[in-house]
Amino acid sequence: MTTTVFAFLGLLALAIIASLVSLPVSLQANLVAGFATVALMAVLHAVRSEGVWRIVTLTLGVTVVLRYVVWRTATTLPSAESLADFIPGLILYLAEMAGILMLGVTLFVIAKPLPPRPAPPLPDDLPTVDVLVPSYNEDADLLATTLAAAKAMDYPADRFTVWLLDDGGTRQKRESDRFEEAAAARRRHADLQALCADLGVRYLTRDRNLDAKAGNINHALGHCNGDLVVVFDADHAPTRDFLQQTVGHFAEDDRLFLVQSPHFFVNPDPVERNLGTFQRMPAENEMFYGLIQRGLDKWNGSFFCGSAAVLRRSALDQVGGIQTDSITEDSETALRLHALGWTSLYVDRPMVAGLQPATFASFVGQRTRWAQGMIQILIFHTPFLKAGLSTPQRIAYASSILFWMFPLWRMVFLMAPLCYIFLDLQIFNASGSEFVSYTVPYILANMMLQNYIYGAYRRPWISELYEYVLSVYLLPAVISVLVSPRKPAFKVTAKNEEVTEPHLSPMAKPFFLIFALMALGLVMTAVRYATDPFRADMTLMVGGWNLFNLLLAGCALGAVSERPDDRWQTLPVRRRCDLVQGDRVWPAVVDAVTGTGLQARVEGDHRELAPGSLATLRLPTRDNDPVLEAVVTVKAGERVLHGPVSLGFVGGPAERGRMTADLVYGDSTRWVETLRARRSGMGLIAGTLTFLLLSAKQTARGLYYLVRHARPKALKNAPAGQEATR
Repeated sequence: MTTTVFAFLGLLALAIIASLVSLPVSLQANLVAGFATVALMAVLHAVRSEGVWRIVTLTLGVTVVLRYVVWRTATTLPSAESLADFIPGLILYLAEMAGILMLGVTLFVIAKPLPPRPAPPLPDDLPTVDVLVPSYNEDADLLATTLAAAKAMDYPADRFTVWLLDDGGTRQKRESDRFEEAAAARRRHADLQALCADLGVRYLTRDRNLDAKAGNINHALGHCNGDLVVVFDADHAPTRDFLQQTVGHFAEDDRLFLVQSPHFFVNPDPVERNLGTFQRMPAENEMFYGLIQRGLDKWNGSFFCGSAAVLRRSALDQVGGIQTDSITEDSETALRLHALGWTSLYVDRPMVAGLQPATFASFVGQRTRWAQGMIQILIFHTPFLKAGLSTPQRIAYASSILFWMFPLWRMVFLMAPLCYIFLDLQIFNASGSEFVSYTVPYILANMMLQNYIYGAYRRPWISELYEYVLSVYLLPAVISVLVSPRKPAFKVTAKNEEVTEPHLSPMAKPFFLIFALMALGLVMTAVRYATDPFRADMTLMVGGWNLFNLLLAGCALGAVSERPDDRWQTLPVRRRCDLVQGDRVWPAVVDAVTGTGLQARVEGDHRELAPGSLATLRLPTRDNDPVLEAVVTVKAGERVLHGPVSLGFVGGPAERGRMTADLVYGDSTRWVETLRARRSGMGLIAGTLTFLLLSAKQTARGLYYLVRHARPKALKNAPAGQEATR
């Protein structure tokens, strides 16, 4: 009965929307109605309406958007008799409709996302678990932390096995005719075998590097037989409660193939670092992991993201393991299993912590792989028509895949105003009064919708900025995969980099050229306004559009101006420990962990801790049994009576990995609190003002870098990198 009532109300709402959208009214009436609707949306947003009022708010916004679509389609297209106007005008129209279609699909997915799921109790008959850590060329220190954290997960030791899957030490590499490469592979092979022996985990490699990460995992599936399979990328150190929070779900649903959790990062992505926004606003990926995955989960459409996930082994066996047709093997595998009737589940609790790419070039390379891989899935599997998927699942996959087409319409929006400013092409037929009556309410309603939905997860205009900075390089990549779907190959994202000095990214040149073009467009707008007063209203409209593009382009100059930054963040902790030298024991508190050591406050007079001397750090674990020990060195310049003491690790990777894993990665609560602190919503007006200030600052910084740091000279490569994380 309840379902019937809701269906009836839904149809009634659609009928009302359809009538309002197509109702012919005067410009003045449409103007009043449009701004009144936006004002009502603002009121509902201010009182944080949820439940049925959330749907009302979304419906109001959709009504304004659809009314714009009807007007835009019926009256604004150029005449086909003038192809010079009609062709670019049609391209702009199609780009707008594509963006609006994506808005509609996204609203369907996240209109009412599922709340966070509580962890069910573990079953009495615990499933066996194989924890797989694929690796390509990561250094031992990074791997040691991930492996030690995985080994320390709270689960009976005889019921789970941790495996390092080393694709950097394959027989193919060790026997290469490139002598230096072969010697490095043999050293790596021996070093990682020793590391795994020290940590009590299994080491596995293979003969040849086939099918990249997917092939590495599939090879491992032939050597292990656990009921469940956990995948962690090489930098994804889990918290101790990861299995406690995820495994119990499989006992409640025997058709569940996937429990996915968020990817959380302890360092900023290059755009965040270069703009100086890390920790001051939500991270770029929080919109996906904080909201969209919960929306997908409602429709049984949350998908495998390559890491931080648990999969049922029998489901993987049914499809022959991880899929290899595309370079986004994780999403492809989920699609195949959803189509076979398996279910997925999303746990919205950050329980892994990883590293973002260090440079803008690596960041773009990572996103290029995601974009090309998702489009490969679209071409090879056509989710809209795939048998076995429900209609909501088809829409869910459409949302996730078509999103990566954004470079196509983003670059159209960037260049469209210049068609009028420089070429005098009439690609949007509308008067100033029509623009104010229809377009302004549409833009406001669109932004209100996005701010209402994403407010806690994304600041106003930040999505547009990310899309712009990525589109410059993703556009040719998207076109390339559309033309040659089999051409893209899996490339490991380089994260073994460290920016030591300020410099412009090697990929910065197009952004400065686009900025110069937008700035020239602004000058030409002023010239046209002064010399052609009869079309002043159109000139102002297009000039305002170009000004917004200029603000985006200016902010992007800061995004490609690389700030120096340590590859490892200084992570605050607060753990009691003892510092021991001979018979002396100093109580201490570890306050921070860095890439090379620790910072500790030592109680009492510790002048005997001479710079360069060795000491033993004893750290009670969270269960107080056993006590972890590590040999540390007191760094120079710390011979003081009171205050912090810097300590450097002396022992091998296994010892450092155990200590770092227990200090930093043991408790998921700290990552939950970190996300909560960053998710401070900001209204559209305040967010716009904040973005304007950010754009002005980053424009100035980018131009300064152009003058002072134009030569990229400070990119330092560390010995190794790590697999790309989704």
